[in-house]
Amino acid sequence: MRVFVADKFEDAGIEGLKSLGCEVAYEAALKGDALAKAVRDSAPEVLIVRSTQAPRGLLEASPSLELVVRAGAGVNTIDVAAASALGVYVANCPGKNSIAVAELAFGLLLSLDRRIPENVSSLKEKKWNKKEFSKARGLHGRTLGVIGLGQIGQEMALRARAFGMKVVGWSRSLTPEKAAELGITRAASPEDVARVSDAVSVHVAAAQSTKGLCGKRFFTAMKEGTIFLNTARADVVDEAALIEAVRTKGVRAGLDVFTGEPAEGTGTCDVELSRTPGVYVTHHIGASTDQAQMAIAQETVRIVRVYRETGEVPNCVNLRTKSKASHMLVVRHRDRVGVLAAILDVLRASEINVQEMENVLFEGGDSACARIRVDREVPAAAVERIRESHAEILAVRAIRL
Repeated sequence: MRVFVADKFEDAGIEGLKSLGCEVAYEAALKGDALAKAVRDSAPEVLIVRSTQAPRGLLEASPSLELVVRAGAGVNTIDVAAASALGVYVANCPGKNSIAVAELAFGLLLSLDRRIPENVSSLKEKKWNKKEFSKARGLHGRTLGVIGLGQIGQEMALRARAFGMKVVGWSRSLTPEKAAELGITRAASPEDVARVSDAVSVHVAAAQSTKGLCGKRFFTAMKEGTIFLNTARADVVDEAALIEAVRTKGVRAGLDVFTGEPAEGTGTCDVELSRTPGVYVTHHIGASTDQAQMAIAQETVRIVRVYRETGEVPNCVNLRTKSKASHMLVVRHRDRVGVLAAILDVLRASEINVQEMENVLFEGGDSACARIRVDREVPAAAVERIRESHAEILAVRAIRL
């Protein structure tokens, strides 16, 4: 199996792929047309990306492509719709960077409360201002609001509680039972979180439903002097509303993601947020710890191994979860060559489309049962033709789902 790695990747991950017997092409520096050409020349079955964009053109560059793996959480760098149209699996490595992101978010929280960067910068400039920098609210007994209670949000809540903070959270999937299990208070909306929190940390995935989730209403509800953290995705936050809250309500913000973030590893960056007093902006480094990158590399290798050995894709994000099937055929038969082909020939002639199909063997391996889910009712005449299509068919039954 040929694998193309288009981003920086742990050496242990490269060796892990090679140990599977994969032929690995590793080109972390290529972008745009040069990358597409390299993929075209390599013709990989598997493409591994991280921050590199994988638009339709790149996916089409390899006619052999079967699987794209995002070596990280989320799949926002991949044109998932195009991959689905091309019949290409898309998988990611969820949860492997959870601790790293939570550690950075909590580091930003501590830094904002105690103004650690300004402390250090002042002394580097040979200035002593203990009178000013002695002012801090402290975290113990304060309330941290967590927007999004997936694995990263849960790790953040765990750390907040260890610092003696109360935690209030909101997530569309957060139930009262789960909130009680996590030891947090459940809020009815993001705005309700903002109203009661001394600090808010955002940990939701990028999606149409979360775009602008923290907007004008959210920041209007926020108390003066609240600390706001975003280590999730830039699209989640209305940055103009955030800047307004910083200027008018004394909100302080720590951001690891922002609009206009450079795609390259080095270069120049000039955005309003980084120039705004009271805002700390870091270089989208939430997942960038040795521990997280090793865990992601190991998970990526596991995905490739399982796919290579079984044809199944762990963490696949683009399989249909709800089938269009309305009826099912249950066909018991002898396990002989040509039986399934005969069944499918009848369905094709009847213009009935198969949505899902499985064929399981009974103990001993002589008999089997095919369960074929189809998109419409199978007429009685077609059922009879299936029954008569092969001598080794034992019984046929049609079921409405």
